[in-house]
Amino acid sequence: MTRLQKTVLILVAVIAAVIGLTFSKVLNSPRQADPAQLLEAGIVLLPQARPLPPVSLTDQDGQAVALQSLTGKWSLVFFGYTFCPDICPTTLAQLRQLEGLLPPATRERLQVVMVSVDPQRDTPAQLKQYLAFFDPDYRGLTGELESIQQLASALGIPFIPGDTGRENYTVDHSGNLALLGPDGTQRGFVRAPLNVARLAERLPQLLGQP
Repeated sequence: MTRLQKTVLILVAVIAAVIGLTFSKVLNSPRQADPAQLLEAGIVLLPQARPLPPVSLTDQDGQAVALQSLTGKWSLVFFGYTFCPDICPTTLAQLRQLEGLLPPATRERLQVVMVSVDPQRDTPAQLKQYLAFFDPDYRGLTGELESIQQLASALGIPFIPGDTGRENYTVDHSGNLALLGPDGTQRGFVRAPLNVARLAERLPQLLGQP
């Protein structure tokens, strides 16, 4: 065998090894979620992750919570209130239904957080009792109205505070959800009304990503 033939064989072997490693990496790496399919499920991803503002709220157990501490899991953040007559109970019931359709591994990577847009009436105890009707693992956050408005605006889900001087007042707010990644940054939105069946199909692949 000539030196040229040996060189060609070595080059062919190297190229084959590189192709094999690349092919193996593609097969074994998690597939990226298809944005078009996510959009069909009402999931809108941001071009870049968005950090949360440095605000602190109070959870349903009366403990101070810095928003940057919402890490380790994907979070669906909903802005609502316990005296809400329609959007809130419907959305929370749909989220409970969604969790029942997700595989256990996906449920472990997901948490639901409701931020009150009615801190005048939504004490930690009120939030805890209300959320327990849907799922005792749901997290509730309340606090100063200014901090809540700052957070809602930063996440692109603003609301109009209620007239607390009126009896049985309501609060105008959106049914959209903010989607936070496990690093505590906003990755996107889930648009209302929720499509539970489509979300159950698409969330497992999305939540499998870091």
